[in-house]
Amino acid sequence: MDKLISVVIPAYNEEDNIVVIIDRLEQILMQRTYAFEIILVDDGSRDKTLSVIKKMAAVKPNIFYIEFSRNFGHQAALKAGLDQAKGDCVISLDADLQHPPELILQMLEKWEEGFEVVYTRRQEDKSLSYKKRKSSALYYKLLNALSDIEIESGTADFRLLDKKVIDVFRDFGENEPFIRGLIKWLGFKQFAIDYIPGTRYAGSSKYNLRKMMKLAIHGVTSFSIKPLYSAVYLGFIFSGLSILYVPYVLHAFYRGEEVDGWASVIMTIVFFGGLQLIILGIIGIYIGKMFMQGKNRPTYIISSSNLKKD
Repeated sequence: MDKLISVVIPAYNEEDNIVVIIDRLEQILMQRTYAFEIILVDDGSRDKTLSVIKKMAAVKPNIFYIEFSRNFGHQAALKAGLDQAKGDCVISLDADLQHPPELILQMLEKWEEGFEVVYTRRQEDKSLSYKKRKSSALYYKLLNALSDIEIESGTADFRLLDKKVIDVFRDFGENEPFIRGLIKWLGFKQFAIDYIPGTRYAGSSKYNLRKMMKLAIHGVTSFSIKPLYSAVYLGFIFSGLSILYVPYVLHAFYRGEEVDGWASVIMTIVFFGGLQLIILGIIGIYIGKMFMQGKNRPTYIISSSNLKKD
């Protein structure tokens, strides 16, 4: 039986890119003997993205779509595609052509060699502004410093996953998955391919500074409670500083230089402020764990789809 390759593409306001990305993918995938399916996930687009996808799906039997009830975000759209894919391996990439589809042939070669995860690392684009390049590098440094896993600089959601990896991934109950972190955490035999990003065909990037900051915070809190421990350490620091302040207060007291009531009030505020941070940090650790385990809302809601139910 021929193997099936699934390609998952999250799409948000990408009406001008859909036809181009599908044509490129078909040209590339037809070079191999594998059967393939392309799943496009419309993440609540406000333009004609869904309409374009439906028109293509109506004439191409291996084109499938998932329509969300609203915008749930890129990671939710990616997860929906991975959940519904039926292939022996699943390749995910963005619709804007910055992830070069031609790299899929190298991914398939590594998969055939036995690698179960083939991920990509974006090389530094010299055409980007200095601020953009430095902020990207800082993002990964911060992420790795505060989390319990190491994600290589330039790693994105352009990757190939073997079916056995997908089967494990589907068992995860996290309703706000940070997928690039989860894939790294899963292990399996992984191989990295470096690439230079292509030029966006149409439209503009959906990731502004606010969304990048949100993604960074989400990435840290998905894999670590180090920020909560930082509150505890901060509490100890302030408490320690308040103790170091005691000799100064005693010195001022014996020299008669103190302002009545000022020293004792400041010492009390600093000491108990630090103590409160320790206690709140400890409580926060437990609340954080309960919060991460206790949420039961679905990651996404599918409004319509042409995928056949098993």
